[in-house]
Amino acid sequence: MTLAQDVVQKYLSQLQQALSEGKISQSAASNIERWLVEPRYAEYAPQVAQLIDEGQWKLLDDVFWQVIPFGTGGRRGRMFPVGCNAINDRTIGESAQGVADYVKSVFAGQQLACAIAYDTRHRSRQFAELCAGVMAASGYKVYFLDGFRSTPELSFAVRYKGCQCGIMVTASHNPPSDNAVKVYWSSGGQVLPPHDERMIKAVMAVQDIKRMPFEEGVRSGQIVCCQEEVDRAFVEAILRQSQPGPRNLRILYSPLHGVGATAVVPALKAAGFEDVHIYGPHAEPNGDFPNVPDHIANPENKAVFEPLIAEAVKIGADIALATDPDCDRLGCAVPIHPDRESPWTTLTGNQIGALLTDYVIRKAQEQGRLSARHYVVETLVTTRLIGRIARKFGVRVIDDLMVGFKWIGATIDYEGPEYFLLGAEESYGFLIGDHARDKDGAVAAMVLCELAAELKASEKTLAMRLDELFTTYGLHEETAFSIALPGQEGMQRMFELMNRFRTDPPKSLGGKTVARVRDLNQPLGQYEDEMELAMAAARRGNVVVLELDQHGHQYVAVRPSGTEPKCKFYIFSYIPPEDLTDLAKDKITLRQQLDAIAGDLRSYATR
Repeated sequence: MTLAQDVVQKYLSQLQQALSEGKISQSAASNIERWLVEPRYAEYAPQVAQLIDEGQWKLLDDVFWQVIPFGTGGRRGRMFPVGCNAINDRTIGESAQGVADYVKSVFAGQQLACAIAYDTRHRSRQFAELCAGVMAASGYKVYFLDGFRSTPELSFAVRYKGCQCGIMVTASHNPPSDNAVKVYWSSGGQVLPPHDERMIKAVMAVQDIKRMPFEEGVRSGQIVCCQEEVDRAFVEAILRQSQPGPRNLRILYSPLHGVGATAVVPALKAAGFEDVHIYGPHAEPNGDFPNVPDHIANPENKAVFEPLIAEAVKIGADIALATDPDCDRLGCAVPIHPDRESPWTTLTGNQIGALLTDYVIRKAQEQGRLSARHYVVETLVTTRLIGRIARKFGVRVIDDLMVGFKWIGATIDYEGPEYFLLGAEESYGFLIGDHARDKDGAVAAMVLCELAAELKASEKTLAMRLDELFTTYGLHEETAFSIALPGQEGMQRMFELMNRFRTDPPKSLGGKTVARVRDLNQPLGQYEDEMELAMAAARRGNVVVLELDQHGHQYVAVRPSGTEPKCKFYIFSYIPPEDLTDLAKDKITLRQQLDAIAGDLRSYATR
């Protein structure tokens, strides 16, 4: 159905009236006009008109005030049937079309292929079929994972099937209202410079969307459903990171209503763990995430683990694990002591990363395959404990990367995968092995359980091993928090806040003088080689670092989120091993310092 010209004029008049009365912003009015007038939006114009008839000006402003950004990782946001600032058939379709057009221009003359997967969110299957139809209509062979599957399996599938690109339909741990597409390059990693900016331009330039009905693509062989084949190969690839050792471990696992049972459980069982229990209330694939706090399925949230810990104690489990809906992040809770009466604690992403680093490097050394060429990778907001562990073993540390696992993936390809040991982010993302170029909750779960089983055989827990690491390498405490800044006004506030940190930073935080301010948002310069450009970009970004002492023991990093409307703050504190007195008391001291710094940051940011 399309709108007659006289009807369109009526709605344009109403739009101008609302604009003059301040009911809608200029940018939203301009975008709504395009959706009413331009032929490419004709199928959506009646829905826009209905919202105008209903006087839904606030809603219209929300879904039209900007063109939802197609960032370097893809497009993410709230789902709504119409609107350029929402996830819907139009914005997903033009994203897929822009990817198809750009990738074809880079790999001209080649037989093109794209891998596609999706998670358990509402409309994920629909969007995945839409993307498959767009890619097929543009001449691509589509390898389709025909069931809920993880983001790391999609990354693996791109490499395994020799694709030029991949699309994952997921909004990770965002609220149920959201969805997204993540776009992957031929490496299996997210798109890097210079292709990221060029792909964004291609998406923004899309006028018409080519579509092939999904069923037609399957019948013609243009769309190939290959889930079982890729599943087997993916688990086999994960299993290559398994180490022999004890397997006497009772595991409680929650997929948080997501895809994790298709990845974590097969990996654990293939590695020899038989005593694996899926937490019933979180087992159902459900995009509403009904049984997790506030319906936010994020293993970073300690509240997620409260019912898991209760169930773990009840069934006598040794460890409780949870992955986010697309299974690229892993959280963990463990007893502090090995006895059944012990209280439990949740581990942070930084702590899990440190434990994995120590275990992976130690196993490589025991097997005589550790060399000075081996390396670990982390971002600049990840704990420095990982680097201190690695250097003690003579392993190289690459720890100055911007936030985003794509930079870790790029480093693997730049440095060479044969010497890669582990990549880690503080936000519960880990990769062990070279089967993917994105974080993988399944391989992290398997390796962490192997460590937990080894410790259990020595009557120790992960929490006890962590304290041993603190005693050896010094006490590391970190915390992070965010301030939400939604909408057009929030974007402006975020820009102003980052500018204020650069031009008028706080003089002190938590009673500590700000000794130095480092602005990492520096120009890149010119690079002939694409990988050299990517690695330069990996160390430049919209981040401000505030150092609170001359030794680098305490510092703060501030940055806008790349996927959500919020500003993020990371705080780090450290006591060298020679300065430790009483570990329990030292922990309290550092946490109090972190709280004081966080309080001052909140006051500064919200004034």
